[in-house]
Amino acid sequence: MDKILRINMSGANGPEINTVSLGEYKGLGGRAMTSTIVAKEVPPTCHALSAENKLVIAPGLLSGSAAAMSGRISVGCKSPLTGGIKEANSGGQPSQVLARLGYAAIVLEGKPKDDTLYKVVITKDDVSISPANELKMHGNYDLVEKMKTQYGDKIACISIGQAGEMKLGAASIAFTDMELRPTRHAGRGGVGAVMGAKGVKVIVLDDTGTAMRQPKNPDAFKEANKAFVAGLRKHPVTGQGLPAYGTNVLTNVVNEAGGYPTFNFKQGQFEGASKISGEAQAELENTRGGEGSATHGCHRGCVIRCSGTFFDKNGRFVTKQPEYETVWAHGGNCGIDDLDAIALIDRMDDDFGVDTIEMGATIAVAMDAGLAKFGDAEAAIRLVKEVGQGTPLGRILGSGAAVTGRVFGVERIPVVKGQSMPAYDPRAVQGMGVTYATTTMGADHTAGYAVTANLLSVGGTVDPLKPQGQVELSRNLQIATTAIDATGMCLFIAFAILDQPDTFQSLIDLINGFTGLSMTADDVTNLGKSILIHERNFNKAAGLTAAHDRLPDYFKNEPLSPHKITFNVSDEELDQVFNF
Repeated sequence: MDKILRINMSGANGPEINTVSLGEYKGLGGRAMTSTIVAKEVPPTCHALSAENKLVIAPGLLSGSAAAMSGRISVGCKSPLTGGIKEANSGGQPSQVLARLGYAAIVLEGKPKDDTLYKVVITKDDVSISPANELKMHGNYDLVEKMKTQYGDKIACISIGQAGEMKLGAASIAFTDMELRPTRHAGRGGVGAVMGAKGVKVIVLDDTGTAMRQPKNPDAFKEANKAFVAGLRKHPVTGQGLPAYGTNVLTNVVNEAGGYPTFNFKQGQFEGASKISGEAQAELENTRGGEGSATHGCHRGCVIRCSGTFFDKNGRFVTKQPEYETVWAHGGNCGIDDLDAIALIDRMDDDFGVDTIEMGATIAVAMDAGLAKFGDAEAAIRLVKEVGQGTPLGRILGSGAAVTGRVFGVERIPVVKGQSMPAYDPRAVQGMGVTYATTTMGADHTAGYAVTANLLSVGGTVDPLKPQGQVELSRNLQIATTAIDATGMCLFIAFAILDQPDTFQSLIDLINGFTGLSMTADDVTNLGKSILIHERNFNKAAGLTAAHDRLPDYFKNEPLSPHKITFNVSDEELDQVFNF
């Protein structure tokens, strides 16, 4: 990856394509690339939908190589949802394909002078951009089928649905999976709205004629990769739990722990949890689609294979296996215990191009406002359809939970920096509360996944119900996660590298074997810190202060059942998270 593709949508005669050298961004990948470019080139106080904002799409440092688990991709910009910097992460094929095409990043700049919608096509020989108004208001599924018909089935696509075109705050960017379906999404922070503001509907990638990226030290790389894969397969979470039951294996675990947000974060346990658990879901998928349907990779090179395929009762494909956060958001949080209804909503979310976490939280807020009753799956489906149709109500809902709560006068709005909380109540999983409050990204579980030590005893044990040790736990995880996001590695490798020092060393050896560097564990830590500093500085310049690093007051005032506990980490302690 020796170049950056810049597309200026504000060109005098239409969009201008410019391929440039890496320059000062040499050696960066994934989140390191997106956050550095945004921090250096985007005015922090600009409007997120303006020409001054930039959308950066970057494969990881190891993407496009034979490194296992290296196919994640980062999308960065100023977020229309949080007002700060954003990195949204996705699986799918585009990271591997874009890296093999030689691009360390795509940067969409400027803004079209009219409402023309564009299509970008990238091959090993050419980059083209052309008007594609015929694709307006197409859902992601129909859009990808049209691209497949036009360009064949060896492509990968990056696209937005109706929500992105309407520039809604919950809009995601879709990335196609191995079967060329738009099931993988950079969901958080409204990145799809920024792509819509740039006037780009779809980016088609074709790496025909390219080769796998080669390591600097092939023997060391091969040996490290082998040891790394062995470590992942040895760990009970990455080698057994996730492959068998997917991420939704957490439903029964978190529900039993009393940290499963139910009825818009009113209680910590859901009576119908067993009906929508990973175990129940895997059994249903394997029955309908055949044995093995509950185990699937989101991109080539994945050895954990925590995804699956969800079929309806007639054996027809509906969606990829709904992930834990999706099942919670549209399930327990809304009082719904019907996997078929949840899968249908997941399909609509992917098609319309909205973040499943944000939409589920939003529907629960709408239920709290009286727009529907908790547990009414049909009503939830109707509300999500409103988003795809672009009705006035749909545009409100598609703008996220914070906007919806303000419009309908709801007090209990579970957001930080305007972004909805995921599937762990911060009162019962207090380390997650620290991460929600302080991450640069708004409430985001992946930014510092304290569930590891709070609930799973991975990398140590920290009592989830007490404030002691939570700041240090979240700080260390935020640093480590940021570095992982730079490599293109899946976050789930964290389970193995936190518990198995030899697996962590294999990861470092893998990076060194590929890049020719001699990085140490301290270097990895320093990489994470440097990225976080860029992000924190951007947010500060954008107007975010310590007052934004807080949970809503009701988490400190309303005890959560069954533990009857509030969030007890003090503001003073929260302000110490980034004192590294």
